[in-house]
Amino acid sequence: MLKHITSLSMAALVSLTFLGNAQAASDAIELKSGHWKHGGIFGTYDRAAAQRGLQVYREVCAGCHGLALVAFRTLTDLGFSGEEVKAIAAQSDFLDGPDASGDMFERPGKPSDRFPSPFANEQSARASNGGAYPPDLSLITKARASGDDYVYSLLTGYGEAPEDIQMAEGMNYNAYFPGHQIAMPAPLSADAVEYSDGTPATVDQMAHDVTVFLTWAAEPKMEQRKNIGLKVILFLLVLAGIFYAVKRKVWSDLH
Repeated sequence: MLKHITSLSMAALVSLTFLGNAQAASDAIELKSGHWKHGGIFGTYDRAAAQRGLQVYREVCAGCHGLALVAFRTLTDLGFSGEEVKAIAAQSDFLDGPDASGDMFERPGKPSDRFPSPFANEQSARASNGGAYPPDLSLITKARASGDDYVYSLLTGYGEAPEDIQMAEGMNYNAYFPGHQIAMPAPLSADAVEYSDGTPATVDQMAHDVTVFLTWAAEPKMEQRKNIGLKVILFLLVLAGIFYAVKRKVWSDLH
């Protein structure tokens, strides 16, 4: 798991937030599709997958990456009960205060808190990751077009380097990373987590689930947005029909 690997374990993922025109730099390798349930105008989040993805994030990714824009209380949108959210939040400690004596103190997390950063500050993060600053994952799937496909592809794209690629020391081959050389070792391995619902924890499954969770984290109101959009379209269609009927009535005497 990421929180147990070397200091370079998550460094290269920072590149996700500085991709720019990386689509063209991916050597024309087509990204894998996760066949997302949330895709399309009628798409909705797969909540079971998102809940499993939260488990992958907490047990694998949270050692290096925060979710600074995501409050624990919003997990109720994924189907967690209020008591479950309280329990999840309480597993993180937060510095608070000052108290009546003017001292800072640690307290268990509350639903109103946001996911904590694994590092006290940027300097500490860089020192632990070979100089790179691990990005916050709150909006990581928004960092580029087809961000969900990219994250899913990256997490499952590790393998042996082709003979015609000379790998730099300490780098790992990834078919979907721009340049194909990434400092982060493969973060997922079979059975890296034990899913509470009994789903087999294959690399592909974990990559899929954590991508669903991160997509939700980046756009938690997507379903509401799509619902409003559909209502607006239906309203405009009905209005267009009424206007057409009125036009036919007004101009009927001229035929």
